[in-house]
Amino acid sequence: MNKSGIDRRRFVATAAAAAAAGTLRPGTLGGSEAFAGTEVATAPPLQAPQRQEPPPPVPLGNGEPPALQFQAYPGGTGALMEKLWREDGGNPFARTAIDIERWSGPVPTSEEDLAFQPVHRLAALIRAREITSSELTEVYLDRLKRLDPVLLCAVTILEGRAREEAQQADVEIAAGGWRGPLHGIPYGVKDLFAVAGTRTTWGAADFSNQFTRYDSEVVMRLREAGAVLAAKLATGEFARGDQWYRGRTRNPWNVDEGSSGSSAGPGSATAAACVAFAIGTETQGSIVSPSRRCGLTALRPTFGRVSRYGGMVLSWSMDKTGPMCRSALDCALVFNAIHGADEKDPASLTTPFRFDPAPDLAALRIGYTDDAPESFVEALRALGADPKPMPEIPSGRSNALGVESAAAFDFHVAPGGELPQIPEDADPAERRRRGRFRGSREVPALDFVQSQRRRLILMKEMAEVMQDFDMFVSGSGQVGLTNQTGNPAAVVPYDFGVRNPDSDSPTEMPLTTTLIGDLFADDKILSVAHAYQMGTDWHLRRPEVG
Repeated sequence: MNKSGIDRRRFVATAAAAAAAGTLRPGTLGGSEAFAGTEVATAPPLQAPQRQEPPPPVPLGNGEPPALQFQAYPGGTGALMEKLWREDGGNPFARTAIDIERWSGPVPTSEEDLAFQPVHRLAALIRAREITSSELTEVYLDRLKRLDPVLLCAVTILEGRAREEAQQADVEIAAGGWRGPLHGIPYGVKDLFAVAGTRTTWGAADFSNQFTRYDSEVVMRLREAGAVLAAKLATGEFARGDQWYRGRTRNPWNVDEGSSGSSAGPGSATAAACVAFAIGTETQGSIVSPSRRCGLTALRPTFGRVSRYGGMVLSWSMDKTGPMCRSALDCALVFNAIHGADEKDPASLTTPFRFDPAPDLAALRIGYTDDAPESFVEALRALGADPKPMPEIPSGRSNALGVESAAAFDFHVAPGGELPQIPEDADPAERRRRGRFRGSREVPALDFVQSQRRRLILMKEMAEVMQDFDMFVSGSGQVGLTNQTGNPAAVVPYDFGVRNPDSDSPTEMPLTTTLIGDLFADDKILSVAHAYQMGTDWHLRRPEVG
């Protein structure tokens, strides 16, 4: 080998190793001196590549969903769809109409008697043309304007819009174009949902003048069903409690107490017959709690069954939309119009809803917990059911709500990416308000993921418990558990009792219990609730207000 040369095999091996390590640079292998006497083409000096600045991040507001989506069925969406096709015996996506009994007998003569009629009775009156949608709408608009100063249940009363929609309904019905049981029925929607051209305040003073140019999906589906939107109804600030920027929403049964929340306005307005029904939302108790407080019948659906598009986000994996009504049949009618998949809500899906107005209770597997009201369980037995004690119910909790809420409100809490300090002289209430959504910003990503893994284990444990049951009766409502697992719940009034007997204003208040269903058994729990209500009148009692 030439003394001035280099072992080319060694050169090649060294060059390969350097290239693999990313360290090959001019002079590494001896430079030009190493190749003395050898013709070597010298390359120009390597130029550092121009650094390309990445595009700025897409600005995020409250509503943009993450790529990862929660599914209430532990086996996943694909397995659920296959199961439904096997079990349904037909098309699990077909929507089944629910018949209503035709009107017979005298028509209510007082406006109050008319206002407190359940939706299915109002629908029968309108279908028979005993009343018009315009007449009914004026009754509810009058009650809204008269009772809202007492209840603080409405953010915006939509007089003009309601009258226009009612007039359109009257024209269509007169021409034989009755769309179904919600056609011409006035309702209210929680003020978390966008309605084009109206304020959507989220219960917060900071957003009291927030307007949108689009409608939420639930509003569009109800419009398609012919329902008449009469009001945007109050919610606690950012969907917590019953306190919002105008004050506290009141319970019609006792105006000295709040209506609970955060679906405070829907609960109060429906109980006071300011609307025929309302749409609420729940993340961790916000349909169940005000319905219990105000003595309503309500459905918190299985997670994913109703689109949340256009609604304020607290938690992409826990937020749910559902009807708050004065009977189980009303809940079925409303749910039948609003459920189903929506491309604008990636977590939504369609599963069968087969409400049975005359269920065979002996064929349904009904359980009950130790705190279930004995009178309600016995009433189910009298109707032919065979309730069984429930095994131990699992327990567990994830940090999904806190972390997801912090992400959803990052645009508000840290505008421009900066987290402003809370003034030292802020009063405690202001510190709590401004401190919300901050704490969970510090949760490590690993902790969040591990929490979701444990949440799936909890879901599987709940599924094992429910293997032998279609539903169970719960006194407590199991709100924390079932909002983690996605199971549906129906609130049902069953009695009256004195609440706060030692207070300055003890009041006879409605008592309610909760039917917790197996996943996607929304139709079954409403069918059982309806069977119970066919022989009782607790759900028809009225508060005296205004």
